[in-house]
Amino acid sequence: MIQRLRASILELAGERGPSKSICPSDAARAVGGDGWRDLMDDARDAARALANEGRVDITQKGDVLDPNAAWRGPIRIRIR
Repeated sequence: MIQRLRASILELAGERGPSKSICPSDAARAVGGDGWRDLMDDARDAARALANEGRVDITQKGDVLDPNAAWRGPIRIRIR
């Protein structure tokens, strides 16, 4: 499931480009359909892993977050 979420994040964020972002729920919805809410933690984990690999940035209120920090609240994902 994580691999599908990773692929979905990269595809959706890539379509938007580096000047725009997606919500982790966009990837969860694309992969999980009606059960997307159950995938939210996994989607955030997938985003964190992609950020650690340098493939995406995780942002909150426009600021780039450290993927290794303990963050909470709504985040956005943008392709690098």
